[in-house]
Amino acid sequence: MEIRRLTIDDYEEIIKLWERSGLPFKPKGRDSRRAVAKQMRTEPNFFLGAFQGKTLVGTVVGSYDGRKGCINRLAVAPKHRRRGVAQLLVTSMEKILEKKGAAVLFALVEEPNKESVNLFEKLGYVTDRSILYLSKRKSQDV
Repeated sequence: MEIRRLTIDDYEEIIKLWERSGLPFKPKGRDSRRAVAKQMRTEPNFFLGAFQGKTLVGTVVGSYDGRKGCINRLAVAPKHRRRGVAQLLVTSMEKILEKKGAAVLFALVEEPNKESVNLFEKLGYVTDRSILYLSKRKSQDV
């Protein structure tokens, strides 16, 4: 298993993996090729892929606001689950975010994804039900 930085050349494979993994995405908005390319140019180290040979089997995307590091878009191909791929992706992204200066790391997990919650808890994350996530969107595609 090789973990490496993803580039826009990997875009089609990323989208196929997200579809196979059941990860919701917005192909006409924030997950469009153009939007992803822009993010990759801004923070190229925040897009990681797990490869089995030449096949993309997992992804994770990070972000950093100057204080906190976010782990998002964690996806593993169904055939490659339960093999440590997600854990390897998360720990790799943690190192990148900590190197940027993140003292607080958090993950965004859509309910009811119990497998992801269990993974993050295994890695030392604590579910905090006192925080509500509120968003304001220009459209449903972003």
